[in-house]
Amino acid sequence: MQAFLKRWSPPAGTLGRLVAEAEGRAETLVADRVRWERAAAGAPPAPSLAATLRRTDVAIVAEVKRRSPSKGAINASIAADRQAAAYAAGGAAALSILTEPAHFGGSDDDLRAARTAVTLPLLKKDFHVHPIQLVQAKGLGASAALLIARALRPEALLALAAEARALELEVLVEVRDDRELDLAMESGCALIGVNNRDLETLHIDTEVSARLIPRVPADCVAVYESGVTGIDGVRAAAALGADAVLVGSGVSAAPNPEAAVRGLVGVTRSLRAS
Repeated sequence: MQAFLKRWSPPAGTLGRLVAEAEGRAETLVADRVRWERAAAGAPPAPSLAATLRRTDVAIVAEVKRRSPSKGAINASIAADRQAAAYAAGGAAALSILTEPAHFGGSDDDLRAARTAVTLPLLKKDFHVHPIQLVQAKGLGASAALLIARALRPEALLALAAEARALELEVLVEVRDDRELDLAMESGCALIGVNNRDLETLHIDTEVSARLIPRVPADCVAVYESGVTGIDGVRAAAALGADAVLVGSGVSAAPNPEAAVRGLVGVTRSLRAS
């Protein structure tokens, strides 16, 4: 990790702005720490995301997503509870709930609503930069929280992963290069996401997954992120050895989200050699 530390620099571009804003939101949560700690302590056990995504077919993680910096407005009228129920009916294995408010149109209430609507594992998708955000995720009923390697100093990522373990909260560590993947493996996480989208520039490059997913250890769940718009994208992810595909804009924008998810399920998973 020491070599990684020497080369690490703070995120720039869109990701840099999102991280700075997340740090501000975390400060607000710290002021309400006692309430969130009580909520986390009283939260019932959530279903395991990692265990649920281990199946013979490629698992679909369907995302509730109203807008994004890359696409702008996607579907402003989404009701998280109805969308979650539709995804579940369509065969989604788990759900990703975007809670970032300013750029993605999400909220904590979306995660609460989804938890009341379905029993599937829920990933809290946000820019988590402080331990209190993980406490909050646990209190809201999430099964797992996203940690973006590029958004965090390496020692901070390892510390947050350890904090999550203490909370019995899973983490999905998102990576885009070999050094980040090595760090994710060092963190001991059971879920590694490979994002084809560079969150600093918003550019998509599917070669990122082609290079990294075969390197994800077989005892970890490999999640293919960004760029899937239909069944052919799921098949391409399967060919690389992905265990799951996270799909956001396509299913969020669909007039029939249940049918949109159903059109993605049933692709046989290929085992990775690693």
